[in-house]
Amino acid sequence: MSAMRRRLIVMLIAVGVLLALIVAFNLFKNYMIRQAMSRNASPPQTVTTMSVDFAEWQPQVQAVGSLRAVRGVDVTTEIAGLVRTVRFHSGGDARGGDVLVELNADTDIAQLHALEAAADLSATVYARDKVQLEAQAISQAQLDADAADLKNRRAQAASQAATVAKKTVRAPFDGRLGITTVNPGQYLNPGDKVVTLQSLDPIYVDFRVPQEELARISVGLPVQLITDAFPGTPFEGKVTSIDPLVDVATRNFQVEASIANPQRRLLPGMFVRVAVSAGAPQRYLTLPQTAVTYNPYGATVFLAKPSGQAAGGLIALQTFVTLGATRGDQVAVIKGLQRGDTVVTSGQLKLKNGTPLKVDNSMAPRNEPNPMPQEQ
Repeated sequence: MSAMRRRLIVMLIAVGVLLALIVAFNLFKNYMIRQAMSRNASPPQTVTTMSVDFAEWQPQVQAVGSLRAVRGVDVTTEIAGLVRTVRFHSGGDARGGDVLVELNADTDIAQLHALEAAADLSATVYARDKVQLEAQAISQAQLDADAADLKNRRAQAASQAATVAKKTVRAPFDGRLGITTVNPGQYLNPGDKVVTLQSLDPIYVDFRVPQEELARISVGLPVQLITDAFPGTPFEGKVTSIDPLVDVATRNFQVEASIANPQRRLLPGMFVRVAVSAGAPQRYLTLPQTAVTYNPYGATVFLAKPSGQAAGGLIALQTFVTLGATRGDQVAVIKGLQRGDTVVTSGQLKLKNGTPLKVDNSMAPRNEPNPMPQEQ
């Protein structure tokens, strides 16, 4: 073998060894990079999840309103007088026609008796002159004057009797009395308040609804209201009247509903939240509102999907959803989810696509259609 061939073989072997070293170095570098990346991978994030399912959904129109008595009035006096007797107790019940307050009417009664006596005398004169006319002892004009005088006397007596009756203040209808500060011996002027009287069963609730809901509201629809005074206790009623005028300033219209109040727990003036059941029940996929992230480009949720690497491992996958109405803690999902999808309900602020998940539902958010205040 010539020397030149030997040198060529040695050179080829050297080149081969060098190439092998370069390949081995690159393989080792890639291996170390993968190891470093695996060591620096983000740890699983703890979240709560739930499986999406259908729920019965009653469409509702919600509003806030105020309670008003079917009949309520501040009982006052028509005429002035000195209070002689107060015949009721604050907070008691009254029947229509019950005497509440009696004013001193001695002078008025005496004047009534005088007018009644004058009317009786006029009646006697009229009867006597009528006999005289038959005997042609007086003229018809005299008898006519006697008849007019009799009517005048009786009218004066009736007017005075009405004045005497006004000295007795009566309840105009059945209801519950308020607190009074009127005492015997107190002088009352016309229009002075004696006591408030409110009819409490049933009771009205007045509320305003935007004009776009007008087609959904009609007389007879069921109404449910709740108040902070009795948390957890709904009160039922129905729509009784709709105002034919829309407020030009707010574009809202007023609705009146009647609420049964047999225990008289609801009082006029109370603030309440009203829900009118409008339309047939629907079935929607529902989520807690905490599961939805609202962005300028749309609403999104995170799904918990199998990772495909470790058995039972889950990763986060963000997806867009189209939302519908809300009720309580819940929101209806119109588009973007399927029944049975597992959705992250809390902890999604620290997630991105592909983030490993650790599920802990011990502190899952509430998902109540009608939540009530709770003390923890």
